[in-house]
Amino acid sequence: MPTKKSNLAAYQNISPGSGFPIVMHPHFNPNIKDHVPDELLRKEITPPKDRAFFADPEKIALFSVAKPVDLTESIGTVLEGAQLSQLDEKQLDELAALANERGVVFFRDQDLTTEQQVKLFEHYGILDRHPAQKARFHVTIKGSTLDHRSEAAYTPWPNGDFHADTSFEINPPLYSMLRMEEHPTIGADTAWVSQYGLCDALTDAMKRFVDGLHTAHTSRLQYDTILDSWQVGPNRPPIDTHHPAVRTHPVTGLKALNVNNGFVTSFPGLKKEESDKLLQFFRFHIHSADNHYVRWKCTVHRVIPGNYDAPRRGVTTTVVGEKPYFDQKKKAALNGNTNSTTGVKTGVEAKTGDASNGPANGNGVEVKPEVASPNRDGFRYNEYDGKA
Repeated sequence: MPTKKSNLAAYQNISPGSGFPIVMHPHFNPNIKDHVPDELLRKEITPPKDRAFFADPEKIALFSVAKPVDLTESIGTVLEGAQLSQLDEKQLDELAALANERGVVFFRDQDLTTEQQVKLFEHYGILDRHPAQKARFHVTIKGSTLDHRSEAAYTPWPNGDFHADTSFEINPPLYSMLRMEEHPTIGADTAWVSQYGLCDALTDAMKRFVDGLHTAHTSRLQYDTILDSWQVGPNRPPIDTHHPAVRTHPVTGLKALNVNNGFVTSFPGLKKEESDKLLQFFRFHIHSADNHYVRWKCTVHRVIPGNYDAPRRGVTTTVVGEKPYFDQKKKAALNGNTNSTTGVKTGVEAKTGDASNGPANGNGVEVKPEVASPNRDGFRYNEYDGKA
């Protein structure tokens, strides 16, 4: 058994025959069975118009105060020299456009407070609330030094794997900002994968096959694991939602692979054996996407577990996005151009505390969209057809 363990009930239920934990059914698990969520399940909403539609595609205002430095061809850009707290509305709109293009945008040495972060993010839409979030407008994110491979043997949710935050919602997140307050000098990075790139990397035959499929996204596994491992009660019931396996980015019109290892459990319409094999392939596909991957001290992503000693703590704010859809007429990127990118959400992640940039308490910021977009050259937006 692992030397560092969570509070899973299985660790208190040891088999006399093997000496290893026995997993308990949720209905009989004392950590899970009696919890009653405070809120009801959500219904679909129409969010405000994406602020990226208001942006200058050339981003002249934003780039007048910040220098963009791309980290890879496919995903990730650092904006040097800018303070998020000082950006005006025009520059914030252009930041949304950049995040849609590059998947995740990073800032170093930021002076944002939690209150300023919440106020800034209200510019982008309706503030969301994670199922495990206790504060009204933000959630505190911490790192993990647990052996997630061992933990996975006793809990159903792969919490150390790539995921797109709350992709199971009817309205998944639009933008997210993660601001790191503390970060170890070594370890606890966040890894990001471009889902535009994942879609582009498929063969034409696989693209045609996946285009017509749906994915089943569920919060059930996370729901049980949060209660069992963290003893934190989710604030709303578990939900299962079917979304297109390939979604169309509402701003860029590009296709993004809407599959992640954390919350997608099957492909409705396929037989179980077919679905399981396809899931197995996509797990491999995501983990082997080295050319559509960026790692940062901190769009599917994962926090890299490890044995780091210093604390990792960040504050996340998120806004509600549109219900995912698929448009058969749109193409799967810019004709295979590796500069086109996608994250899973269309979100902004801000992080403070880049260990590669000095003190662990340093202020840095990440801005990320939950579905990224193409390169800055020749970038073109769709026409908005939703409600303002």
